[in-house]
Formats: sequence, structure tokens, C-alpha cells
Amino acid sequence: MKLLLLILLTFYGAGCSQINDQNSVQLVLENAVSNKFDGMIVYVDRGYDSKLYSAGWKNREDEIPADPFSLFKIASISKLYIAAATAKIVSEGSLSIDKTLSEYLPDLDGRIENAETITLKMMLQHRSGIPNFTDEEYNYPWGETPKSIRKTLELVLNMPADFKPNKKYKYSNTNYLLIGEILDRTLGYSHHQYIKEEILIPLELNDTYSLLSEINLDDLTSGYHVGWEMDVKQNDYIIPGGSMIATIKDVGIFLRALIDGSLLDNKEQAIYSSIYKYEHTGLLPGYHSIARYQKDIDAVVILFINTSGNSWSKTESIYKKIVKAINKGGLTV
Repeated sequence: MKLLLLILLTFYGAGCSQINDQNSVQLVLENAVSNKFDGMIVYVDRGYDSKLYSAGWKNREDEIPADPFSLFKIASISKLYIAAATAKIVSEGSLSIDKTLSEYLPDLDGRIENAETITLKMMLQHRSGIPNFTDEEYNYPWGETPKSIRKTLELVLNMPADFKPNKKYKYSNTNYLLIGEILDRTLGYSHHQYIKEEILIPLELNDTYSLLSEINLDDLTSGYHVGWEMDVKQNDYIIPGGSMIATIKDVGIFLRALIDGSLLDNKEQAIYSSIYKYEHTGLLPGYHSIARYQKDIDAVVILFINTSGNSWSKTESIYKKIVKAINKGGLTV
């Protein structure tokens, strides 16, 4: 009888620990959406199973609850896909990370300072010194985004470099705009198509898209900016390295595959590891995201928030609380 009671208590205790831990992740989200965040989605993948969480609104005007299967603008998380595509093309021998911007895009020689010494690798690693067109001084029109990549690039053409090539690190969206152009010219067709054929289809990422024009807007989570009443999801950002749209599960599957070697072969993986990182954040008006791998608990943890305008530190704090909640109870998802 005592043995039976002990077994029951052990089972009950383990069950409560799992439930409480799951609820604590949910509680983090619910507390956050009550503090100037409209909606949140979390994806947790422990390698053997996955779990989705949500709180708040997908669309606050119509009071549609946050939907973990809804599409989301992943912003600069897109750079991971471009870096992976670049590693594959370099491995094929069509690209060299040591060739210069002038060699790849000779029409920009003299219009981008140091183009003759900036290499593809420097651009991939944000060590080029090329000005970032989204920096405040260039007045990027977020309210009415340019309909051509060239118009965006013109914001920083003939501008002085931020520093000499490879002397510093400074994040610049212009780097990946240019890498997109380099890939297009090298391939002879859109790098978006290459990403679809070589990354999305093999991984069966059927809910990942390169551009807003490829989706039904009704499937996209609404986006909100603090202080603005309107939904900004129709804002069309087409710049390579920031334009992709996906479900949170698709991003989690991609990140796990990028890390565990199921996307890239050994040669491609070595190239990728030499040029870029295995995590990213994303920010566009109305959309904020974090995609990271937590090595100590072997977990891919993705956070999507459909509110921008809060401090970055607040978002990071929420993410840390989510990871802590998962780690605390050894969550089985």
C-alpha cells in the first residue's frame, strides 16, 4: 500500500511539475500582453517534440486571438536564410567570399566607398563599413516603403563609409540588400527562388514566403506600433534580408535544421560557420522576433511579438523569462 502511494505521489508530482512549468511559460506571455504588447507567440523545440504558446491578439480591432499557426513578418531573421543560401552557392563554386563588391557589382564602384576592398565575407559579417540605410540620418520612409530595391540603395550611395573595411563590426541592412543583388546576378534568377528550391522545399517549409506579395493578407498576423492605432501589416518591405514571412513553427524547424546539419552538408556547414551566426532577431514596424538555440537545454526557442515601439530590453527580458520558465522545470513539450 505504501509503495502504491509513493508511486502515485511521484507520478502526480511529476505531472504537476510539467503542468506548472507549461503554465509558467503561458503566464509570462499573459503578463507581457497586459503591458503594452498586443500579441505573442512562442515555439519551443527540444529535438524530440515541440510546443506552441500564444496570448493576446492576432487582430485587436476584431478581437481575434493570437494564432500560433498564423503568418508573421520575420524581418531580419531572413538574413539566416540568405547566409545559408550563400554558403551553398559558395560550396558549389559559383561564389567566392573573398571576391570584392567591385568585382560582383562593378556599377557600384566609386559610388560605395571602399567597394574595391570590401569582400562578400565582410558584408555577410557586417564588417564592411557600408552605411545602414535604416539608420536615422538616412530617413528611410517606413510609412511608405520604396517599391524598388534601387531606390532604397540610393539613400546611401556616395555617402562616406562608417569605417574602413574589416576594422569594426556594425550591423547594416545595406549589406544584405547588396548580397541579394550579388546572388541574383550570380544565379541568373532570383535568390528567393533559390531559397525556395534549396531550403524551403527540402525542409517542407510550406508556410514560409519571401515576399508579402506571395501571401493572402488575411493569413498574416496584424502588426501594431506603440502610439499608432492602425494595423501596419500591409506595409510592404521588399529588401533582401528583411522581407520574409513565415509561421513560427517553420522558423523553428529551419533553425534546428541549420544547427544540426540536416540542411547543410559538411562543406556547406563549415562555410556557413565561417561567415555567420546561428541566431537572429528581427524588427519591422509592427513585428518583433527572436530566434535562438539554447544549447544548455538543447532547445530552439522562438518568440514572435506583433508590437513594435517598446524598448528592445523589454523584449529581451520577456525572452529570458520564457527560457527560464522552460529550464526551471525541465519542460517536456
